[in-house]
Amino acid sequence: MTERPDRLAVIIGGGNGIGETTALLMAARGWRLAICDQDGEAAGRVAAQVDGSSFTLDIGNADAVEAVAVEIERTLGPVTALVVTAAVFQDVLPPAELPMAVWDRTLRINLTGTYLACRAFGTRMALQGWGSIVNISSIAALGSFPVHAYASSKTAVVSLTQGLAGEWGRSGVRVNAISPGSTLVPRVAERIASGRYAAHPGEFTALGRVVEPNEVAEAIEFLASERASAITGINLIVDAGWQVASTWAQYGGVRPSSKRQAGPEK
Repeated sequence: MTERPDRLAVIIGGGNGIGETTALLMAARGWRLAICDQDGEAAGRVAAQVDGSSFTLDIGNADAVEAVAVEIERTLGPVTALVVTAAVFQDVLPPAELPMAVWDRTLRINLTGTYLACRAFGTRMALQGWGSIVNISSIAALGSFPVHAYASSKTAVVSLTQGLAGEWGRSGVRVNAISPGSTLVPRVAERIASGRYAAHPGEFTALGRVVEPNEVAEAIEFLASERASAITGINLIVDAGWQVASTWAQYGGVRPSSKRQAGPEK
């Protein structure tokens, strides 16, 4: 399908990490951008790089999300795509040591915030008869992880995405999720460099490496665009093959590649 000539994307969490990388990519692809982030200075910095607009936003505050949606539509026009990358992580803790304040904040930002953003912008997209939403989940939604608040919130984001895809599909709005594997954003790079991981996360992927932020950004831009016009309600996994290789650890891990592979036995 032909892309709309004046595409406006709202990126919540666009001041850093995957959101920032996505903003740079989408700007290069001709999108107009509204960058929202709790860190207003970071949002402004990214917006300046992409010739976009910036908004300071606490995604977990319902009134604030609605106010930003109203302001963006008033000043910039109808929104073509919403990308929700805003999230908080947590330390690895057993339930008895996980403060309820951490649990509450994690779900407020990662799940409730995603819902509030989808509700504010998706409802407007449904009224206009078109639009696309891309929510960011995680591979933590796909298995057992010792980050109970974070994993629970990201699992719920996938369920929310599927529900909203059914809710708004007949109104011309597509809603999809992406579950990145370990992605080399600054937080992950710092954890790798400081040795906070028991092993390099790339050791548990089929490709033998972690995911680069631009690889997630490419998936986001594709799902947001009309090139994905028949795709809704999916959870696209971008994990360098973690899901298919992580269970190989009990068998000694993924076999190393060699330049010269032996042929099959006769």
